[in-house]
This record gives sequence, structure tokens and C-alpha cells, in this order.
Amino acid sequence: MNIWKKLVSVDILTKAHFDTAVDRLGMEFLEVGDDFIRARVPVDKRTQQPYGLLHGGVSVVLAETLGSCGAMYSCPEGHKAVGLDINANHLKGVKAGWVTGIAYPVHIGRTTHVWQIDMSNDAGEMCCVSRITMAILS
Repeated sequence: MNIWKKLVSVDILTKAHFDTAVDRLGMEFLEVGDDFIRARVPVDKRTQQPYGLLHGGVSVVLAETLGSCGAMYSCPEGHKAVGLDINANHLKGVKAGWVTGIAYPVHIGRTTHVWQIDMSNDAGEMCCVSRITMAILS
């Protein structure tokens, strides 16, 4: 079942994030399904911490971006989504390649949304799981 209340596509998301932190980190939107959004971030010198692993904060930027986009495009016209809370569990370090995240709704309510973001490395191994709660404002 399609959850989107506003027109959304990879192209729309990419253009909306031009010249932002998402753009500077090399994040790429990959797919918009009926009830999910997928994007990835490179693991390189822009996104690594001093020990060569993907910076945990970059995982959270990926999660926040995906969850916020999901909430924004699934809330009614004239409404906006703002973050209330986000958490992340870092499960496995990633030294190279890409980390891909997929966001899907856990709860879409009138005033709040909860989105789950699962992130994996190029081998398909789960490296981080995050959950974001969004307030929906008119």
C-alpha cells in the first residue's frame, strides 16, 4: 500500500538535498518504494572517524535523513515533520565501501510518526539500526 501523501522520487529527494550536509557527505538516494526509502553513504575520508571506521554520527545522519524524508512525504499537504528523538545501535564497524539504509514506518499517526532505519554494509551485514520519532505539525 502506497503511504506517500506528497509526490516523492529519487530525483526529488536528490534535488532537495543539493548543497547540504547530505550532498557534502556523498549520500545517494537509491529507491523510493510504496512504503520505504533507501539511500547510501560512502565510507571514505569524508565520513570516517580517525580510526578508519564510518563515524557513528554519519550513520545517524543517514538515519535522520531517511526517517525525516519518510515522515515529511507521508504527512498531509500543509504539514511538516520535525524530529523529536533518534537513537542508534552500532552493531558492526565498516572501514570501506558503502553503508545502505532503508527506512520504513513503524507508526504513522496524526501527530507523530516512528520510523525504523536498518543499515548494512556491502556484504549485506547489519551494521547499525536506528529509530526516529517525528512530530507532525500543521
